[in-house]
Parts: sequence; structure tokens; C-alpha cells
Amino acid sequence: MVLSKTTGSGDLQNTVHSTFASRYAQSSIPRFRIPDQEIPKDAAYQIISDELMLDGNPRLNLASFVTTWMEPECDKLIMGSLSKNYIDMDEYPVTTELQGGPLPEGWSSRAGPNQQRKARGLLAFPCVMPMCEGLAFKRKWQNKRKAEGKSYDKPNIVTGANVQVCWEKFARYFEVELKDVRLKKDYYVMDPYEAVEMVDENTICVCAILGSTYNGEFEDVKLLNDLLLKKNKKTGWDTQIHVDAASGGFIAPFLFPELEWDFRLPLVKSINVSGHKYGLVYPGIGWVIWRTKQDLPEELIFHVNYLGADQPTFTLNFSKGASQVIAQYYQLIRLGYEGYKSIMENCQANAKFLTEGIKKTGRFDILSKDIGVPLVAFSLKDRSQHSEYEIADNLRRFGWIVPAYTMAPNAEDVSLLRVVIREDFSRTLADRLVEDIKNVLKYLDARPPHIIEAVTEALVEKDPSLKSPEESKLDVIKAKAASAVSALLEPHSEKSLRAWKSFALPKTNGTC
Repeated sequence: MVLSKTTGSGDLQNTVHSTFASRYAQSSIPRFRIPDQEIPKDAAYQIISDELMLDGNPRLNLASFVTTWMEPECDKLIMGSLSKNYIDMDEYPVTTELQGGPLPEGWSSRAGPNQQRKARGLLAFPCVMPMCEGLAFKRKWQNKRKAEGKSYDKPNIVTGANVQVCWEKFARYFEVELKDVRLKKDYYVMDPYEAVEMVDENTICVCAILGSTYNGEFEDVKLLNDLLLKKNKKTGWDTQIHVDAASGGFIAPFLFPELEWDFRLPLVKSINVSGHKYGLVYPGIGWVIWRTKQDLPEELIFHVNYLGADQPTFTLNFSKGASQVIAQYYQLIRLGYEGYKSIMENCQANAKFLTEGIKKTGRFDILSKDIGVPLVAFSLKDRSQHSEYEIADNLRRFGWIVPAYTMAPNAEDVSLLRVVIREDFSRTLADRLVEDIKNVLKYLDARPPHIIEAVTEALVEKDPSLKSPEESKLDVIKAKAASAVSALLEPHSEKSLRAWKSFALPKTNGTC
């Protein structure tokens, strides 16, 4: 029996009168191969739309630094330019010009008028930027070593252990030793003194992070620069600095204009920033700015003419949509300095408000800093009853996506939660998040603490052979654990049920 009907002719032949009354709602689509037959566009749209409903809400994804909201006018510009290939500069000359739009104070203008004219920029996918920056430093170092008649086969780069994974990829993919400064208790960024101590004649650069992924803190680039100048003078080396300002590059110029981290420091030779973070553009756009043209070796730049004109290119990818370039230009001219400053001040104010709300619970230590990315990183004072992972898991019941994770080496014993404050995170949402954190704490307090861990420890203590169970013993262990859990839960069942009701019923709308 056919449950759907299509119209008779032309383009309307592929239109289903009622998608949910059609056969397409009764069968699954193939997962790992192209279907044999076409389906109507209505059905294809509905099938995909239904599955996407199961994704989290991007605006409640507080794990991400990436922009999740833009003005409708900018959305229109993006939709209108989706078909433009950014790499085709001859075909889209105006879009190419937009790449050289205005930049925040401090990135290039403070390098001095002469250096500003010489500065060279590169637009790229954000994950590609470290590859390009690192290659530029590696090639400069190699050329210098060759000219001096010295070996050039063992390059290294110095970073903090808190560095973003893209730098680890660069080091592994391009055979550069990664020398990372390990973290320590209550100091969760790269220590400039230890970093400079690690520098040797094979160091291509030191990478400083302006906005750690872990707690948002800015590293002390000024101190790093001063210490490195002294070491260069003493050794005769010329070790330079790259600043990874993926998160902080759009924050420091507006909130901390006097902070010296950029081209005001002589050893800072390049800066990267992710426009799709606090540049307020959807993913993914970012770029690198070199202090002068000489800081990007000409030999790394390729010239192609098969798209109609000579086009210089230095990137690991080629084709790229132009829509984000246009969106970034829109934000820069739409907001201007004052607009960006107001948004960053709002983010900072909401971060402080959320920090105070979390502090008042009396249950958390705050690990984020006042000078840094507007986020709140917090850790439980007492983990004997519950963990950050349980809190993160239970916050999902309210729709919040809040990550729980451990610090970088050697601070892995520190677990924490992080809430990134973006442009679209309002004071109202901050209020609600604080209340939901309190509700989660009440709910967890009413449950037996760490029930699974307690059972496991008890079983292992009773029978040490269970520490390395054989496959044949797994069913026995599971049976013992289930029995032990039932026995532990029995005295708490009424209390747990009351806690669950007080937690869940206010979140329902009459159905469960």
C-alpha cells in the first residue's frame, strides 16, 4: 500500500503532499552508502532536520569559545556568498580586498608606521594557522643555520603544557621537538623563567598563549620578551616569540589596552587570532599577522595563475568559502572600536557576576583570572562526595553543556568545569545557570556518594585478584556489584526519590 502521492508533472513531481504520511517516514535511510533511489526534497529535508533536533543547543554550549549568534543582516550576507570561493582572487576582487580590512589597535599599528606598511597577513582555517606560523619560524631558523654552516636537523619549539592541541599537531607533523613547560599547583600557564631556561640554539621560537584553553589566563608575554632578550644577548642567538592569541586577540585590545603582548615587544614576530571566537564570526575563520614581510620567508609562498591571474598563496588548504571573510568585515565596520569594546565589557561583567554566584555556593574554588578571557573555570573544594564530571553530566538535564576536564601535565590531579562567556550569554542566562548549579548540588547531595567507586573499592579490597580481572570473571564481578549496589541503595531509596521529584518535576511541562 502506497501512503504518499506526488503531483503529476514537472518540478512538482518530487513534492510529497505530507511527509509524515509518506513511505519515507516508515523506512530508514542507508548510513554508509548512497541510496539506490532518489527521494523528494521535502522528505530529504525533513529526515535531516529531524535528526539534527537531537544535537545540543549551540547557544547553551558553554564549552565552546566559538561564536554561536550573529545579526540577521550578517546571516543574509553569509547566505548570499556561500558559493564564492575565496581563493579565486581574480574572479572576486572585492572580496579579496575585504581581507585587508581594519584591525584592532595593537596588532599592527603599534608596530610603528614603517612596520605597519610592511606587515603581511594570511587568512586561513584556524587549525591551519599554527602549521603556517611554525613553518615560517622553522624555515627562517633552517636558513640561518645553513648560512652559518651548522646542523639544522633537530629543531624544537618551546610552549607551555597548556598549549592547544594544534601546536602538538604541528610539532608531530613537521618533525619539530615540542619542549613543553609543565604546569604546577596554582600556576596553570607557562612559566616564562622555565620557558627561557629550555631555549637552546635549536629553538625556532617560543609560543606564548594569550588566553589559555584551560582557564582563560593570559601568559606573561612581556616578561618572556625581557628574559629572552637577555638570553639572546648573552648567547648570540636570535630566538623569537609567536603569540597564539586565538582567544585573547580580540579581548586584550579592548579590555586591557595597556597590556604589552603584541608588536610593541621587539621579539614578537607573529600573532594569530581566531575570528570565529571573540572576532564574533561563525566558524571557521582566522588569520596570522607577521611583523614584517621579512618574517615570512618568500620561498614558502606559491604563485598560481590557473584561476586567471597571479595569486600568491601560503596555506595548507586551497579552496575556502568567502562567506566568513565577508562576515568578519561586516562585524569590523558594523561594531567599530566602541561596539567591540562594549561587547567585551558585557562579557567581562557577566563573567564576574557568574563568578560571584558560583563563589556564594561555598563549594568551589575559582581558577580563572580577572585578566584573561571572560570565562569562569571552577573546581570542587571537596571531591569526597561528588566530582566535576557528575555536575557536568547533571547540568545536561537542564540543557547546559558545561565541560569537565583535567588540567594539563603536571597538574592532572586538578579537575575543573569551565563556562565560556560569549556575546550571546546574557545576565538572565547567568542567573539561571547559577540556580541550576545549586539544584544539581542539592540533587547530588541527596544521593549516596560515588556509589560505583565505593562498590568497586569494596569488592577489590575483599578480593585483590579483581584488580586485573580475566574476561571469564566479568559476569561474576558485575553480579556482585549489582547486589552490593542494591544493598547500598535500599536505605536511601525514599530520600533519593524525593530528591529526584524536587529536581525533575519543576522541569516538566505536564509530561514526563
